[in-house]
Amino acid sequence: MSESPPERPLGAQISHMLKSRGVDVIFGIPGVHNQEMYRGIEEAGITHVLARHEQGAGFMADGYARATGRPGVAYVITGPGLCNTLTPLGQAYSDSVPVLAISSCLGETAATRGQLHQMKDQEGAARTVCDWSETARTADAAYALIDRALMEFQSARPRPKHISVPIPLLQARAAGHDPAPLPTAPLPKASGTQVTDLAAQIRAAKRPLFIFGGGAKGIDFAAPLLARWQAASLTTYAGRGIVPADAPLHFGAYLARGSSADMIGQADLVIALGTELSEVDLWRDKLGHSGTLVRVDIDPQVLSDRHRADVTVLGDCAALLADLGAALPDTGATDWDAGAVAKQRHMWRAEIMTERPGIVPVADALRAALPADTMIYSDMTQFAYAAKEIWPMARAGHWHHPYGFGTLGYALPAAIGGAVARRGLPTVAIAGDYGFQFTLQELGVAVELGLPLPIIVWDNGKLGEIEASMVRAQIAPNAVIQRNPDFIMLARAYGAYTAAPGSLDALQKDVTKALAADGPTLIYVTSDIAGA
Repeated sequence: MSESPPERPLGAQISHMLKSRGVDVIFGIPGVHNQEMYRGIEEAGITHVLARHEQGAGFMADGYARATGRPGVAYVITGPGLCNTLTPLGQAYSDSVPVLAISSCLGETAATRGQLHQMKDQEGAARTVCDWSETARTADAAYALIDRALMEFQSARPRPKHISVPIPLLQARAAGHDPAPLPTAPLPKASGTQVTDLAAQIRAAKRPLFIFGGGAKGIDFAAPLLARWQAASLTTYAGRGIVPADAPLHFGAYLARGSSADMIGQADLVIALGTELSEVDLWRDKLGHSGTLVRVDIDPQVLSDRHRADVTVLGDCAALLADLGAALPDTGATDWDAGAVAKQRHMWRAEIMTERPGIVPVADALRAALPADTMIYSDMTQFAYAAKEIWPMARAGHWHHPYGFGTLGYALPAAIGGAVARRGLPTVAIAGDYGFQFTLQELGVAVELGLPLPIIVWDNGKLGEIEASMVRAQIAPNAVIQRNPDFIMLARAYGAYTAAPGSLDALQKDVTKALAADGPTLIYVTSDIAGA
């Protein structure tokens, strides 16, 4: 029988509990109101990463979670500390990222006003961007809420949770948590009948088409199955890498191209796995299907959305695809033509080159310089908008972007979280000149930790995407050109390495050098580099 943990202040007990549950890193900022949470961090053997702003801490926890598949944890203070974290929590919610934010809170607010960091409803504020937000009123409640969060991360769609713990409770001594391991909880699984029926539909289809989303990124065996069944495929941006880019019947990550609706309309069976088919996946109202639509997801809300699938399967995508592989061992024959698929991919790439001149050659050069296992974190910037369509990924889950919530300032802190998780493996941040300034102070964290992190800042001297949108809407572009700092001097002030390549060849050399450095390198790239 396990020995019960010794009595400690609850703040220390929480850190020890997290360590026993597999948490090795916490991102955050200590303050007077949450200092008790820091009492046990070192004793528990947890690494703490000191952010420069709570928004950075939240994005670092997000980046860590995306890199590892394990929960990213952030410690923040009452009131403004939590409020600063709401933006990254909202991003984690929209992109299904397991982030756990633990904050302190005041012991009493109803009868007393004017307290430091006081809010009207701290728990409710976090609830607007989290799966849930609760306040622990006892030590046992704190332990139960932590276990609830960790259990739900592994047994349901992973979305951020927030736990508030009153300051007096953090200070009070408490018995330790139950040392028994957290039980495993499997994801829901398709029934045998559902597998059999879907296998029959695939066998009968003349043009089956699979659409893979970010919820299917754990699948690494799709390619041979699709080849066996002669099925075509598309991915969302988040699903890139599930199917090799050079697979003969793979349309690529061009789902958001308007004309992809025409290709989808040619399919007599469309099977969408792990994707919301949301606005930011499609950028149109309708998918474009005319044949049978099958939706597979672990979130029942997705299965009842506006697309109104003909068949819905509440279950884990990977398990279903594996079961289908066993149920359909024979080779199929379909009407898809590999030449037509390749031609369509080429046309879409040409469209992007026309829409965003100068970006594709830079993306191609950058990709050629990076190892295949590089993990990339991008910001809301024109470079990323083009690259996430045309950049073929060697493996899934290695390009992370603020897809749904669409927050500026994501790339740098999230990449720091990813680099902390992937010590010894290549990690890259890509940001625009404007978005980079939202969280540039986190450059100090990368320097402090000695992370070999290339940070590519794409400078077009303006809010280029907003300007283009205003012009399309026949609005005179206003407030879209800003005065930028000297990014090179700014990075040097933080102690980072710098580079300003004047050609694509120089860019490749600078990136290679940055990956081998003993600290971060800001690589300043202007939009005219492709013509140099």
